[in-house]
Amino acid sequence: MKILVINAGSSSLKYQFIDIDSKEVIAKGQCERIGINGSVLKHTPMGRDTVVKEAEMPTHTQAIEMVLDALCCEDCGVIKSLDEISAVGHRVVHGGEFFKGSVIIDDSVKAAIKECFDLAPLHNPANLIGIEACEAAMGKNVPQVAVFDTAFHQTMPNYAYMYALPYEYYEDFKVRRYGFHGTSHKYVASRAAEILGKPVEELKIITAHLGNGSSIAAVDGGKSVDTSMGFTPLAGLIMGTRSGDLDPAIIPYLKDKCDMTAEQVIDVLNKKSGVLGISGISSDFRDLMSAADNGNKRAQLAVSMFTYHVRSYIAAYAAAMGGVDAVVFTAGIGENTKEIRRDCVKGLEYMGVKLDEEKNNCRGIERDISADGAKVKILVIPTNEELMIATDTKNLIEK
Repeated sequence: MKILVINAGSSSLKYQFIDIDSKEVIAKGQCERIGINGSVLKHTPMGRDTVVKEAEMPTHTQAIEMVLDALCCEDCGVIKSLDEISAVGHRVVHGGEFFKGSVIIDDSVKAAIKECFDLAPLHNPANLIGIEACEAAMGKNVPQVAVFDTAFHQTMPNYAYMYALPYEYYEDFKVRRYGFHGTSHKYVASRAAEILGKPVEELKIITAHLGNGSSIAAVDGGKSVDTSMGFTPLAGLIMGTRSGDLDPAIIPYLKDKCDMTAEQVIDVLNKKSGVLGISGISSDFRDLMSAADNGNKRAQLAVSMFTYHVRSYIAAYAAAMGGVDAVVFTAGIGENTKEIRRDCVKGLEYMGVKLDEEKNNCRGIERDISADGAKVKILVIPTNEELMIATDTKNLIEK
């Protein structure tokens, strides 16, 4: 079964074409600057050079059509006709309380995605456009599946996802913790269970998705019971440009002191804060680590704050689950930065979390980096959200 995985943004569209039976990526690429001058498609058939095609893409429909043409192209294609595409899996950021798992898309699903526009105004509209563009280009006979970032966290108990606000704000406006990166947390937790050779239902796993956007999840018996992001992806850990958790009274305080609107303060918290704001250098941890190594005090502070907060969440989630069997690091920073992983577990030996420095000397590979005999395993697992989306799509189509 060959599945096309689509991740549509407001002006971009990423895709992977996957043979789900062999779990191999056949082709991948992205459309950039959709609806903007200078639109371009970058298409990479596996084992061959990337093909770059410049063409007008006024809408996502034209972008999808270019992707499908590239997949079938005589020179750079990987299939002879669109009949070889069994289904399309879409990443959708927000499913609200409507969806506790992935679903086959129909009119009611599209309506629910639209109802969540207010909860994810930058993402859900683009995700829906991608769905409708595929439908327009391929017809309704090709099944489409929505895989939601928020769905995995819908198993959280109410005492974990509720905020201590007047209850009617939840009833009327659905103000609560939703969590994000759910597809990634689900994938690495299930993969960790495979590595440990135990059913995921028998394990307590803390998954740390550490990238420019970062979140941590407590996965008890294969179900998310808590996660660091909240009503929006702004909450939780310090991130590349996002502040993470802070006292909400800071918002009106800065509004008055800096003569800004509330929207401008939120923009600062989303785009100018995090390790970028602390360091004044960069949101990229490679730049931060280099500056810190060269003695830059603010870069050192930014790194220390980040690892301190990750470490605090790990300890808190172990308490929330009443123990932990494995800690998993994933995403760009988690997979590639040994110093960050080391400092994120430093001082947690009392919990049975002990890292082996030699094993930890790795980048971008799957590895057990825990010390021999350690009670808690520390694993590095590269995330694969596209494979998770393709797997969910296959399972739903086969049902």
